[in-house]
Amino acid sequence: MKISTNWINDYVKIDDVDKKELADKITNAGVNVQEVIGEINFNKIVVGEIINAKPHENSDHLKVCEVNIGANTEQIVCGAPNARSGIKVVVSLPGAKLPNGMEIKQSVIRGVNSNGMLCSLEELGLEEKSEGIHELPNDAIVGKSPKEYLNLDSVYLLDLNPNRKNDCLNHIGFAYEVSAVLDRNITLPQTDYTESDFETNINLKIETENVLLYYAKLVKNVEIKESPEFIKLRLTNAGMRPINNVVDISNYIMLEFGQPLHFFDADKVGRALLVRMAKENEKIITLDKQERTLNSEDIVITDGEIPICIAGVMGGLNSDVDENTKNILIESAIFDKLKVRRTSLKLDLRSEASLRYEVGINPEYTLMALKRACHLLEKYAAAKISKNEKVVNNIKTSTNVIEVTLEEINKVIGVKIENTDVIDILKRLKFDYKVEGNTYYVTAPSRRLDISIKEDIIEEVGRLFGYDKIVAKLPTLEMTTGGYVPRIKYRKDISSLMRSLGFNETRTYTLISQKNSETFNYENKENIVLLKPISNDRTHIRTNIISSLIDVLNYNEARTIDDVLIYEISNVYYKELDDFKEDMKLCALAKGNILKSDFQKTPKIDFYYLKGIVITLLEYLGYKNRIKFIRNEEIPFMHKGITADILVDNKKIGFIGKIHPSLKHDETYIFEISLDELSKNKGARIKYTAPSKYPSIKKDMSFNFRKDIIAGEVINDIYKMSSKILKNVIVFDVFDSTEHRSLAFSLTYQADDRTLNDEEVMKDFENVISKISEKYNAKLRNE
Repeated sequence: MKISTNWINDYVKIDDVDKKELADKITNAGVNVQEVIGEINFNKIVVGEIINAKPHENSDHLKVCEVNIGANTEQIVCGAPNARSGIKVVVSLPGAKLPNGMEIKQSVIRGVNSNGMLCSLEELGLEEKSEGIHELPNDAIVGKSPKEYLNLDSVYLLDLNPNRKNDCLNHIGFAYEVSAVLDRNITLPQTDYTESDFETNINLKIETENVLLYYAKLVKNVEIKESPEFIKLRLTNAGMRPINNVVDISNYIMLEFGQPLHFFDADKVGRALLVRMAKENEKIITLDKQERTLNSEDIVITDGEIPICIAGVMGGLNSDVDENTKNILIESAIFDKLKVRRTSLKLDLRSEASLRYEVGINPEYTLMALKRACHLLEKYAAAKISKNEKVVNNIKTSTNVIEVTLEEINKVIGVKIENTDVIDILKRLKFDYKVEGNTYYVTAPSRRLDISIKEDIIEEVGRLFGYDKIVAKLPTLEMTTGGYVPRIKYRKDISSLMRSLGFNETRTYTLISQKNSETFNYENKENIVLLKPISNDRTHIRTNIISSLIDVLNYNEARTIDDVLIYEISNVYYKELDDFKEDMKLCALAKGNILKSDFQKTPKIDFYYLKGIVITLLEYLGYKNRIKFIRNEEIPFMHKGITADILVDNKKIGFIGKIHPSLKHDETYIFEISLDELSKNKGARIKYTAPSKYPSIKKDMSFNFRKDIIAGEVINDIYKMSSKILKNVIVFDVFDSTEHRSLAFSLTYQADDRTLNDEEVMKDFENVISKISEKYNAKLRNE
């Protein structure tokens, strides 16, 4: 938003104030002035008169000018087409600095000395494009500063916070801010006009609750012509292009009050105005000559039947003001800001009017802006004004009295502000207030839509008291150790371990196809199905991660990557008793070689390798000696003979096994664990134990068992039947015959405090043999 300081001076006298210093004060008070445009340093810039202008000998367009600057005459080379003798111009002498950063120096141009520059308004930063040097009035005094002859206007470029856009997007609202900062009176513009003897004889009808306030007034016999210079200049400085006096007055008032107006050609509109919601696929050609398609969410103004304006956004071409317009119907209204915003975004039609409707309109300015338009139309367009206006008012007025105490103000701001200071600030803000002791009852004006709670009042007091007066001090806080929340740390620790074991993490879609959902739903959980999926491959929310990792495997195999070790930790979702549940799962898939080598044969991944990964993971989490694997033949997509449930403390937490050959993935192994289910079993804290410095003793035993015996169960029993000197048990040989299963175990004995002797080891070893033989009715091999 651009704000003209000359315009502000109409309301608050600031012609005696340095504009850059004022910009700093306003910024310090909380309204950010990003840049001051048009401020010129007139040091070394004077009025000059061209005495003689002759062609340059070495150029077909340059002229060598003799310029009287008062004290003396200087020779200046100039290329402007309008440089000629007898005119008065702006002369920048050596040492002058122009707004564009150029510093004037003595120079030699094609062999001729030049001691300055004759300036255009573009070079002075006052126009975007100039055709030649600027010609000053004949009465300009040579040698004096040209400032008073240039109609200068310093423009503030604002960078507004969202809460201040409702009042500082217009000059009057910004003038109130200047008034508060400088503690000066404010004078509102003239709105008086002479009423004629005719009435606004139109039929105004509102058929939507999205119109909060609507004024319509008829103006006759306008003269379409060029606008006065001050209006054109102010519109230009604000970034708007002047068109004619009538259109310019509409834009002028919008920039002045923040209230958009719309001028209809009354003869094109007729004598009926119906404001309603648009019909589906209703068409209108807007002022930019584009056809727009509307729907039932758009507010339109119609002539009783067809749309003539998109409310709050842009008028229609069928009702615009042109050079033949004589009679005008003025609209000053407030529409629902959300509807206006949605319409402008949908149509990609953001206008200055829609921008202001979106941030909110002050209802007190709606009628005032209408009267101001009549005043200017009468003065600059010779208009005749009707003696009444049509109005529909659906605004529910209520007074919001905000109560705040001096104690609350000082506590929030952090400094001691006196009662007299608070009262002074409320007066400068032009807020209505009442004081009872140290309590203030404040009524914010309707122009400040951002003021609604006590904290808003405290902010206003703080910013005008001066943020620079607030002493900085560090807060006293109770310090806590930073870190992840337990659930996230749990997940990251597991992920870190899996990467250290050689697995690569994947991140896949939570959404899968119906086929994959049905194929891999081994827990028979009820799926959550999307009502409007993005594609047929993304219709179901997964209840497990298995199908996603198989898709990753397919992707790698299609690119000749045969060694795949991947894992993913993610939440899965399902329904249970009409409620949505989630479960954090870890799934890992392995296929190919454990190690990669181009020179020697490397071991292949098998069930026992992946089982070792699971045991390593669970022991890392504190579940050592609490892990079991029990055969499972019920999962349809897994190999029946090479699949097992994973148990911790005899509770199932997942499964491990080989993928069934029917899925066309040979020698592919997978495990999935419910981390939420696992976390219900509290893991033991891992403690460091120094390795024993005493030698170990190994003993082997081999039994013939029944065919259905599981080695893991036997190992668990060996640990239970032995003493504490047994440190490790492994299976080193398995042989299945038609009659029995032969299992060979290696037992490692070691003490932490002494060297073991054969007698105590053999006593424990023979005790284990006896108990295993008795429990399983097993026989030692070769007996």
